[in-house]
Amino acid sequence: MEPLYLIAAIYLVGLNGAGFLSMGLDKHKARRGQWRIPEATLFLIALLGGSIGSLVGMWTFHHKTRHWYFKYGIPLILLAQVVGILILIH
Repeated sequence: MEPLYLIAAIYLVGLNGAGFLSMGLDKHKARRGQWRIPEATLFLIALLGGSIGSLVGMWTFHHKTRHWYFKYGIPLILLAQVVGILILIH
């Protein structure tokens, strides 16, 4: 694997892990009435490349699924990222 692809893979795995874990942590904190992760941060993680992890975290933890801007926003971010990648490789 070329070094650039390895760096990109590590970056994406890390961000998707962060997206997944941030949804779980925020749900955990919400249930206990504690400090929460700002919604802007959750979106930023998705925008930076963690949209798959964020989406899987939403489904797994049943978190933010009633908020229309998450319910439709995170999948739209993922779609835009996939389209962007397809445009870059063609």
